[in-house]
Amino acid sequence: MSKLENRIDQGVGREIADIVLKGGRFFDLVTGDLVEGDIALCGDTIVGTCESYEGRQIIDISGRIVVPGFIDTHLHIESSLVTPHEFDRCVLPYGVTTVICDPHEIANVLGEEGIRFFLESSLETIMDIRVQLSSCVPATHLETAGADLPIEKLLPFRDHPKVIGLAEFMNFPGVIHKDPVCMAKLEAFQGGHIDGHAPLLLGKDLNGYLAAGIRTEHECTTTEEALEKIRKGMHILVREGSVSKDLHALMPILTERLSPFLALCTDDRNPLDIAEQGHLDYMIRTAIAHGVAPIAVYRAASISAARAFGLRDRGLVAPGWRADLVVVDSLENCKAEMVFAAGRRVTDALFASRKPVAPVGLDSVRARIVKAADFAVPVSEADVPVIGVLPGKIITEHRRYRLPSSGNQTSVDLQRDIIKVAVIERHGKNGNHANGFVQGFGLKKGAIASTVGHDSHNICVVGVSEEDMAIAANRLSDIKGGFVVVEDGRVTGEIPLPVAGLMSLEPYEAVRDTLHHLRRAAYALGTTLEEPFLQVAFLPLPVIPHLKISDKGMVDVDKFALIS
Repeated sequence: MSKLENRIDQGVGREIADIVLKGGRFFDLVTGDLVEGDIALCGDTIVGTCESYEGRQIIDISGRIVVPGFIDTHLHIESSLVTPHEFDRCVLPYGVTTVICDPHEIANVLGEEGIRFFLESSLETIMDIRVQLSSCVPATHLETAGADLPIEKLLPFRDHPKVIGLAEFMNFPGVIHKDPVCMAKLEAFQGGHIDGHAPLLLGKDLNGYLAAGIRTEHECTTTEEALEKIRKGMHILVREGSVSKDLHALMPILTERLSPFLALCTDDRNPLDIAEQGHLDYMIRTAIAHGVAPIAVYRAASISAARAFGLRDRGLVAPGWRADLVVVDSLENCKAEMVFAAGRRVTDALFASRKPVAPVGLDSVRARIVKAADFAVPVSEADVPVIGVLPGKIITEHRRYRLPSSGNQTSVDLQRDIIKVAVIERHGKNGNHANGFVQGFGLKKGAIASTVGHDSHNICVVGVSEEDMAIAANRLSDIKGGFVVVEDGRVTGEIPLPVAGLMSLEPYEAVRDTLHHLRRAAYALGTTLEEPFLQVAFLPLPVIPHLKISDKGMVDVDKFALIS
């Protein structure tokens, strides 16, 4: 008997179902009703609802509610600081059964090798990991990446069963001005899915960007921006990550009327925040607690997300649909008490059945040794550009200040919370080193350094003391990448991330516990930021307004040019 015939027989009741969930209700995302009745599963498919079934395995879910598995529509697994296998084990128990990832971070370090690592991993995980091919490697001409992925290197991956399309097209000026490299990538994916990334882009420029066939956007930070983009045909991915927190600002558009055009995403979220708050489940219960209708946010978390990315087999609790299911205690609390991924109940034994995938990029940090004098900034008679950090956002402000000096060098200004920032090329390409200033970290002493520096992932270090900045940057080479905190000449906290300088080889629990210590070490320096490490990581991102820094210098993002 074929699988299709078996599903039909179990659905009509001629054969006993493989699994039956009894005693609960399911949330019908079409009508908004809570519906009583058994849920019958045959293999990876739901074959019966609203009726009574017999099953080889009966699971009592009395008093519980079944909802479709959650879909994170845009994220970088690398930002969880763990490998795809550990991300699977960390996040799937929260009900996230599908993720659509862009391996953009590892691709910027390792190129094709990084993409292959993610695709091989996606074939072994229990969670359904779908991959978007990284469209901007390097992200811009304003920085030095570890790799270059022109369209010729992406095309061999296009027909992989786990590939959906082209990932976030961050170089929106390149689209608008018809850059030949951008055009070649867009032409190759016409008729397929192309992810968007166009913060604050509106008006005719937005029209031109969308005319290239781009359909999604996760960079909206206001309702006004989101509404214009929805009206122009974009599917808005409401984001709540460890740094970029847009959920509260966008709650007014999370309505039943607009929910077919909305989805949820995390973009960048570390395992400490996942452990303390949750994942998409956190977004769901937060939205409901602030008055969002449950049907709106649960639709955004599942069926609307699935439709936006052409995943036609999932997103509803209904016969014939993929058996990605979450058994929750209540719609409001959204605590996952049981999770099914393609009909398989998620357990430790299920995770143990996966085949491992060998790590890559274990020698990717090839930075030159630096000394304190390398962080000196000559005195300027004019106002100095200063990156203005906005807590909870990756958008920064372009501020200018007259800064104090000592001898012939410009100094930090702790009274105005202005400290130094530097980016050091770490791929062994050119040894570039650029210095600048940043405001908003709250540091009173020491330094914080990272090889996680979106998107080219060079070393980024912020600090009060040049000596501590040098120690922190050099320590990153010793541990093959990661985060380091230095205070008064001593390393007070670190986490090695040897997989491309981005991900740990340790279990997520160990990473989570180390992050606790790392945060305490950063807080001891006086930082006022809740998540200082990812905030450091976004300072070199020259596709996000308004002022950033790369290994080539300070970047005026609005002009898309280096500041001389």
